[in-house]
Amino acid sequence: MAKPVEVDERWLARIAEQVNGLEYGEVNIVVHDGRIVQIERKERRRYDDAATARATPKQGQRESLKPS
Repeated sequence: MAKPVEVDERWLARIAEQVNGLEYGEVNIVVHDGRIVQIERKERRRYDDAATARATPKQGQRESLKPS
């Protein structure tokens, strides 16, 4: 049978610190022998490619001129 994981206030604070401010990503908690030994944070940044594509013409295309 698996050992219960020991979680104290210090580890809860560390986990909360890693989760706070995370917009896209994941937090992994590594447990060895019933004890938390490591917290891994993987953060992703998302960019709006559609807005970028409208702002700059693609290669081989000319930007259309609109009357003002």
